Amino acid sequence: MTAVETQVQYNTTYTVTTDEYMIQEEDWDRDLLLDPAWEKQQRKTFTAWCNSHLRKAGTQIDNIEEDFRNGLKLMLLLEVISGERLPKPDKGKMRFHKIANVNKALDFICSKGVKLVSIGAEEIVDGNVKMTLGMIWTIILRFAIQDISVEETSAKEGLLLWCQRKTAPYRNVNVQNFHISWKDGLALCALIHRHRPDLIDYAKLRKDDPIGNLNTAFEVAEKYLDIPKMLDAEDIVNTPKPDEKAIMTYVSCFYHAFAGAEQAETAANRICKVLAVNQENERLMEEYEKLASELLEWIRRTVPWLENRVAEQTMRAMQQKLEDFRDYRRVHKPPRVQEKCQLEINFNTLQTKLRLSNRPAFMPSEGKMVSDIANAWKGLEQVEKGYEEWLLTEIRRLERLDHLAEKFKQKCSLHESWTAGKEDLLSKKDYESASLMEIRALMRKHEAFESDLAAHQDRVEQIAAIAQELNELDYHDAATVNARCQGICDQWDNLGTLTQKRRDALERVEKLWETIDQLYLEFAKRAAPFNNWMDGAMEDLQDMFIVHSIEEIQSLITAHDQFKATLPEADKERSAIMGIMNEIMKIAQTYGIKLSGINPYTILSSQDISNKWETVKQLVPLRDQMRQFAAQANIIGPWIQTKMEEIGHVSVDIAGSLEEQMNNLKTYEQNIINYKSNIDKLEGDHQLIQEAIIFDNKHTNYTMEHIRVGWEQLLTTMARTINEVENQILTRDAKGISQEQLNEFRASFNHFDRRNGRMDPDDFRACLISMGYDLGEVEFARIMTLVDPNNTGVVTFQAFIDFMTRETAETDTAEQVMASFKILASDKAYITVDELRRELPPEQAEYCISRMTKYIGPEAIPGALDYISFSSALYGESDL
Repeated sequence: MTAVETQVQYNTTYTVTTDEYMIQEEDWDRDLLLDPAWEKQQRKTFTAWCNSHLRKAGTQIDNIEEDFRNGLKLMLLLEVISGERLPKPDKGKMRFHKIANVNKALDFICSKGVKLVSIGAEEIVDGNVKMTLGMIWTIILRFAIQDISVEETSAKEGLLLWCQRKTAPYRNVNVQNFHISWKDGLALCALIHRHRPDLIDYAKLRKDDPIGNLNTAFEVAEKYLDIPKMLDAEDIVNTPKPDEKAIMTYVSCFYHAFAGAEQAETAANRICKVLAVNQENERLMEEYEKLASELLEWIRRTVPWLENRVAEQTMRAMQQKLEDFRDYRRVHKPPRVQEKCQLEINFNTLQTKLRLSNRPAFMPSEGKMVSDIANAWKGLEQVEKGYEEWLLTEIRRLERLDHLAEKFKQKCSLHESWTAGKEDLLSKKDYESASLMEIRALMRKHEAFESDLAAHQDRVEQIAAIAQELNELDYHDAATVNARCQGICDQWDNLGTLTQKRRDALERVEKLWETIDQLYLEFAKRAAPFNNWMDGAMEDLQDMFIVHSIEEIQSLITAHDQFKATLPEADKERSAIMGIMNEIMKIAQTYGIKLSGINPYTILSSQDISNKWETVKQLVPLRDQMRQFAAQANIIGPWIQTKMEEIGHVSVDIAGSLEEQMNNLKTYEQNIINYKSNIDKLEGDHQLIQEAIIFDNKHTNYTMEHIRVGWEQLLTTMARTINEVENQILTRDAKGISQEQLNEFRASFNHFDRRNGRMDPDDFRACLISMGYDLGEVEFARIMTLVDPNNTGVVTFQAFIDFMTRETAETDTAEQVMASFKILASDKAYITVDELRRELPPEQAEYCISRMTKYIGPEAIPGALDYISFSSALYGESDL
């Protein structure tokens, strides 16, 4: 501020020169400066002002022009208000001693940048009241008003602006100057009420009671604010224009009384804000640690269960294991997937908040990093996949075993049913007493039996092969199977021996018996194979089937269609066989032969053939189901891929505000959640196919595992994208950047982005150059350490935004917090518990007390706390 000289004329004998901040606005004739009323007001005000400081030294003045004449109290006054020591005063009482002391005081005033013109020590020593008042006003300007500045205004203007701001909300108050605006006393009452509403009930004051208002202000200020009464209410009210210097002097006392309180309040607010940020960050850290511990503990408990490969012996027990695994997939795992995603989101949000509040990055406990959790999760899924494959393999094995065991039982039952009584029949010697016709019949019957016996050879071999396979697959009841199979084989060998013996016997007597009933023989020969064919067809139609692929199902369908194509030919054979019996009946009727009703060559009858034929026709299978899964999977798979692409487009779209992008993402998220029912239905279809033991499907490239992984990735990508926009909003609001700036940053990033949200260092450098950065190799290397601290070789959009806004952000610092604590501590290097509890809200005060260390400096007192190291620790710094 340029110093100019302004002359304020008190009388015709002297002038006072001050800096520009002391310039007075005079809107009336200078002759009015000699107004006795003004002189009276100045005398009273200046005297009270001097005494407010002199009483600190245990003294006072009664007459302002008399008590300063020897210069001793004048020097003492300057020492009190400046805090500095003046030269030692002269002890004598002679006039030249007094002049010397006054000159020492005037020299000190001049050393403070104030030029005194025409004010000499002789006038002060002689008791010149005008000169004395002028000198005291100069001291007041220099030491009480000069340092008052609001918004870079001059001292007087600054004090006036401060008064205007503090009294603006009050009715009937309009401060425009330091004379008439204060006559009704409301301005003074408003200043007190604004800072201490407990001292004055402003609502009860009346504008038409100026003396009452002024006396109220004077009394309250003297009693509660330690501001002495410097004016008389009657003098102010009865003076057309009160003395400006007197009013300014009195009002400046209010400024100094309240400015310190406001400064302490501002410091307390800053500290509360910083502590609130730290408390919230600590809460988020504790929440992350807790959630990470719970998730890792769940993985630790789950992995051993999935690693257990002890197989059960029964299909039912293994099916229960599979059902337990499905419950794990449907019920237990999905909430943990959400917890894992939420954990990553919380970690990113916490790091963003720490970065925005100028705090060091959060480092989780050992083993609880996001990467540690990701590795543990990856290990879980690997074990999970192996467990599912093992379950399905075991179920296939048990399914095969159950199928073979059931098939073994069926074939054994059929064979044992057929062989029942055959040994007794072959052991008979009925041919010894039979007639020729009966011998022939027995011979033919035996031939038919041999044909039937040969037809059953395949079944015996199948029984033996099934038993062998059950042994190889470690069937749990293999001993029973082996015993039954051995019994059938032994019986089969005995039947072969008996059959050969009976044939030999019949052939020896065949020459004795020549009458053979050709028709019965033909019937027996044709009926037996046809009956055996029908037995085989019934067996195949009633047989259980097991398939593992669509191709095997198609093969069964093809074989079945081929079987149905043979039915017309079989029906012709049946008709032919039935025709033989009709021919026998016809011959018997024609030649009058009395039939016994029993075919001597076979136990089969035409009715047996008809009954079995009807059974075969009724057993034609109804096996045609199974195509839904492939069609549904071919719809859901592309839908998931499309949604992933749409999310990517929304996250890089710069059209609209971040809030609009967030709304779009929320809409996409709701659509995805609504689509969950389709995934559940597909899981149901997949379960039905697994229960049918079908594991391969050539009609689709999507497996259920592909769908599950894609669905989890879609949910995770959706949540991460929303979190990225939330962090951008948080960054924008915290850094104070506009939506247009964010759009410009996004447009620049997208232009050079070739890797879907990540820029290579060369592209990043080109982007910075396009935005006006002049980069050398050293500077660019420094910037890369900021945007890519882990040296991954890519720059994300969030890192790009952080860099573009870091330099301009207005964040609190450790130095600012220290300065705020210093104010609360009254400039001491330490602070006490009482001061913290008096100046801060309870929660923040206790937070500081619990974390501050004991102060050990030279002027330490009991209970002193070190706020300097505490402020540094808040920002992760060493003591400054």
